[in-house]
Amino acid sequence: MLPIKDLNRSSTTPHVNHLLLISNVAIFVVYFLSLSVVPSKGLVEVIEQEFVMLPSEIVQQQRLYTLVTSMFMHAKWLHLFGNMLFLYVFGDNVEDAFGHVDYFIFYFACGLAAASAHILSVWGTVEMSSGVIGASGAISGVLGAYAVLYPKARVLTAITYIIVPLPAILFLSFWFVMQWLSVYFDLSGGVAYWAHIGGFIAGAFLGLTVGRARKKARDKRLHL
Repeated sequence: MLPIKDLNRSSTTPHVNHLLLISNVAIFVVYFLSLSVVPSKGLVEVIEQEFVMLPSEIVQQQRLYTLVTSMFMHAKWLHLFGNMLFLYVFGDNVEDAFGHVDYFIFYFACGLAAASAHILSVWGTVEMSSGVIGASGAISGVLGAYAVLYPKARVLTAITYIIVPLPAILFLSFWFVMQWLSVYFDLSGGVAYWAHIGGFIAGAFLGLTVGRARKKARDKRLHL
């Protein structure tokens, strides 16, 4: 199932979400051009060696900045497309609820929670030395917050050849269950599913606490 759009109009312009979308796409385009269109071995090596997060380094408190830089890196066009689609569909309303500054903080907090969940899941294994990239952990936090803030919102969802409007709580619950199943049945190797789970839980928690309070204050202002 893929989300096409949500039927949930935002009351503000999602400037931060737009910035995140543009940044992720721009960084991937630079990487892709350096890799294949206008090959630049030196730039590719810098990107791949300096900005990828290695769990083994993080636990030794080395290159901690990669916890953030790795959130803006993607391996393939399909990887980028999937993440940006989910961020585009769900991010604007979460930013609307949190407010621009708090949404910015929220996004990276979820990304850090997701990275922590992944590191704990691979602790003591050879995967501690495997690089991790992608915005999916932080975006999973956006999904978790959306699920608790807008559970009844309708999401136009592509299921094979048809498009149906599903309640957000149904769509996002299905997505979350699939992450759990993928952990135990290894449905797609090489994916940090625990990062998705950790990010989603962190996002739901922050949505229930900070997000709901901000949303109530916003709704009160709009109805004055």
